[in-house]
Amino acid sequence: MKKFFLKYKHGLWFLYALLYFPWFSYLEKTVTTNFHEIHMSVDDKIPFCEFFIIPYFLWFAFIGIGLAYFFLKDAGEFNRLCIFLGVGMTLFLVISTVYPNGCHLRPETFPRENIFTDLVRRLYATDTSTNLFPSIHVYNSIAVCLAVWYSKHLKTKKVIRWGSLVLTILIILSTMFLKQHSVFDVLTAFILCAVMWGLVYSPHAVRFSKRQKQTAAEKMKPGY
Repeated sequence: MKKFFLKYKHGLWFLYALLYFPWFSYLEKTVTTNFHEIHMSVDDKIPFCEFFIIPYFLWFAFIGIGLAYFFLKDAGEFNRLCIFLGVGMTLFLVISTVYPNGCHLRPETFPRENIFTDLVRRLYATDTSTNLFPSIHVYNSIAVCLAVWYSKHLKTKKVIRWGSLVLTILIILSTMFLKQHSVFDVLTAFILCAVMWGLVYSPHAVRFSKRQKQTAAEKMKPGY
């Protein structure tokens, strides 16, 4: 058991779910009608397209598989990804708590009836149009995509790297074409990702992390 824990101690990051899901569930139940409306004029120019429900739902598999892969294959990359995700998701919860927000972008009627609009209808029934920015769908997708592109284990896996990028772009577009998010939510997610990239993945951040590891290793040497 000790050997197993030492090998997978980075899995303690999963305990974050004990904070995130109850907090998010509380917001979903309490922020329903009394909220600040998020809207940009460009939102009205984006047409509804039910086919984007496919990449929207693929988000769940994308995030889950990404976390599982790095948890099992690369503890260092897993830690960086979890820092990236944890900071952004916590900030999202704080924003939604102090500034309840939502939108009124969803169509009252669908222009067509098919299996995809049926899926969108189910999405609308289970997911409220509140607690929107920064968009977690967008933010987490970019986070996993960055982890894939920075992973030393996936440097030669062009199909996986480019596939993750294409899927990320489709997921981002899906949030707007399904009228789940305003462009504002997407832009704020991009801004937060840019900040977190500077703290986690930028050359300066990588050099700082290496110096920290070297210092820690030196302290472990006898006679330090």
